[in-house]
Amino acid sequence: MSEKDTLYLEGLPHADFVFDDQVVAVFPDMISRSVPGYSTIIAMIGSLSAEYALPNTFCYDLGCSLGAASLSMRHQIKAENCSIIALDNSEAMVQGCREAVAKDSADIPMEVRCENILESHVTNASMVVMNFTLQFVQPQKRDALISKIYEGLVPGGMLILSEKIRFEDSALNELFIGMHHRFKEAQGYSKLEISRKRSALENVLVPETLSQHRERILGAGFSAYDIWFQCFNFASMVAVKES
Repeated sequence: MSEKDTLYLEGLPHADFVFDDQVVAVFPDMISRSVPGYSTIIAMIGSLSAEYALPNTFCYDLGCSLGAASLSMRHQIKAENCSIIALDNSEAMVQGCREAVAKDSADIPMEVRCENILESHVTNASMVVMNFTLQFVQPQKRDALISKIYEGLVPGGMLILSEKIRFEDSALNELFIGMHHRFKEAQGYSKLEISRKRSALENVLVPETLSQHRERILGAGFSAYDIWFQCFNFASMVAVKES
């Protein structure tokens, strides 16, 4: 069981947000209290893997953190000879993910590697999951990453992309930022904690509009794209490569 997230109660652990040992210790509590609908997204990633994971392929979790999406897939995949590759560039996260896998009861093979996803290879993939990961990639490198994922998917393969988003209309954008902050207050965070974390993330997490995501995904070659989940300024999208 993770510790309660109080990292921003006393002060800023770092000027910019980093996925270090302090964050790993509280991460399950942090993300469940920060992202509305997170548990639903994780559960449905598993359900989608039951439909889209194919025999003799890989399912990738890029930016796996502690492996919640990977483990959800691991318990739902029905395809024979299908395995999971989970990647993250945070050594602390990778170590935590490996510990979670060691305690897990499912028998789908799963490899956890400490890698920069911009440098990793994606091959023979029937599913690729990026669950709140692309938002931490430098914007100018996002097109190439999505194109690499497209090329690595087998025909009929699926990309699941969950992201914090911004709205093109400034008034709506401010409205849903405020709604998100009220959600966090309802989860027990103080206004000071919310403000401090927002400052720490400002230069690290760069959200985009749904139109930007759609343009990038279809531009990479995906034949189908849509939003399957949204709550305030958080959304999860699916894209499918033509069979």
